[in-house]
Amino acid sequence: MSSTHHPTRDTSAMAIGFAIVFPSIVTLTYFVLLAGASPAMQQAAYAIGKTIQFGFPLVWVFLVLREPLRWSPPTWRGAPLGLAFGVAASLLMFALYTLWLEPSGLLEGAEAAIREKVSGLGLDTPARYAAVAVFYSLFHSLMEEYYWRWFVFRKLRERTTLPTAIVVSSLGFMAHHVIVMATFFGWASPMTYAFSLAVAVGGAVWAWLYARYETLYAPWWSHLVVDAAIFFLGYRIVRDLLAA
Repeated sequence: MSSTHHPTRDTSAMAIGFAIVFPSIVTLTYFVLLAGASPAMQQAAYAIGKTIQFGFPLVWVFLVLREPLRWSPPTWRGAPLGLAFGVAASLLMFALYTLWLEPSGLLEGAEAAIREKVSGLGLDTPARYAAVAVFYSLFHSLMEEYYWRWFVFRKLRERTTLPTAIVVSSLGFMAHHVIVMATFFGWASPMTYAFSLAVAVGGAVWAWLYARYETLYAPWWSHLVVDAAIFFLGYRIVRDLLAA
């Protein structure tokens, strides 16, 4: 007899809904509401929120659903396509920044807000900025793929069609990025929503990769490349602050 437990459909929907909404609550808390607090308090709120966020899927799958947890070995399935997308997206970001956004002065207000946020989070030294860049690119990107693709997208896929699961999970993935973008560009700025939609497109591609190749490695490596590119661009914006 199987030991897998099956909660009610409504309970499962609530779990998926919580997983979709909670990252935005975490971002709103540490990134906006505690913006004037000390770096230690902001970092503590971040750590607590992320622990709950990334712990929830394991608790739900292992303790509630009682499904076995499996770790698949690294595979190259889908890696060329994932890496190609990551590189293409990164080159597009570099081109937009270098050829349009920086020369036009459209980022002046955002650059000031980014410097203020970096300083407020206590990341205003080269070592601290580099440590966070490595953490986000290598580790946090993997945790987001596990959270948004392995859990949110996969559980949506069990309940609905592939296109619907891709759209809903990608919009959920985008939601907390809207808060970040609005902090830098403003809620009325078209760039807030244009860049947020770009995040949703990335999430959709990564969900498709996960569905197509049944592995997190392809979307993770793609996500890793994009995050590394974002932090490199961020360094170009705050390098004078880091050198101070």
